[in-house]
Amino acid sequence: MRSDRNTSAPLGLKIAAGAGLAFLHLPILLIFLYAFTTEEKSYQFPPPGYTLQWLAVTWNRPDVWEAMGLSVRVAAISTAVALVLGTLCAAAVSRTRFFGREAISLLVILPIALPGIITGIALRSAFSFAEIPFSFWTIVLGHATFCVVVVYNNAVARFRRISGSLIEASMDLGADSFQTFRYIILPNIGTALLAGGMLAFALSFDEVIVTTFTAGQQSTLPIWMLEELVRPRQRPVTNVVAMVVVLVTFLPILGAYYLTRDGDQVAGGGK
Repeated sequence: MRSDRNTSAPLGLKIAAGAGLAFLHLPILLIFLYAFTTEEKSYQFPPPGYTLQWLAVTWNRPDVWEAMGLSVRVAAISTAVALVLGTLCAAAVSRTRFFGREAISLLVILPIALPGIITGIALRSAFSFAEIPFSFWTIVLGHATFCVVVVYNNAVARFRRISGSLIEASMDLGADSFQTFRYIILPNIGTALLAGGMLAFALSFDEVIVTTFTAGQQSTLPIWMLEELVRPRQRPVTNVVAMVVVLVTFLPILGAYYLTRDGDQVAGGGK
């Protein structure tokens, strides 16, 4: 019997797929194109010329480095918080049964399902009510709300694939809870946590809406880019920074994809 994998897709479907990919990615390619244009105030097509000078200009802009450093620090700490809270919550929901478990699962994923502006307004209202000044840590807390969801979704799916007999066998052989987690659970969920952390970092690094409501006077890299687009000075600099953001966020997403594509092959899961 002929395998379905050898069946060629219809020409119309191939054209539609190509058109969809072009619609999604051509605007990104234009960012790369205009990062090297000699025209600094408009978007002429084709560009009048090409130059590498904007790479040097961007490198020497202290405001770019300040905004980028803030974004990296916020993303790193938000991801660390999300890894701890998301993993603990996933373990509780997937490995135990208790009243209200499904409701808790829904509440955990709710922040990423709500529009970002709703989350931002809610956080700003809560910080104002508690008289918490807007600072670096309010940005971290805002980003952690949706980063936890990303880690939780990856971890809970992997927890549910781990055979309970592995954990029972570990306990029967005299291992305590920490040893069971270290030698049995962690090797099985490690790639899922790494993938969730990568996705969380990428989401936090380029987040705009929640940051707008929680940052106060600080500017992360996406906020800096919005301000530069409103009051452009050297427009290609913004495109160079956008190109860097694309690369920074693309690599974790690509890594997460390769780490989770074989996630169904978990020890003890059976065939």
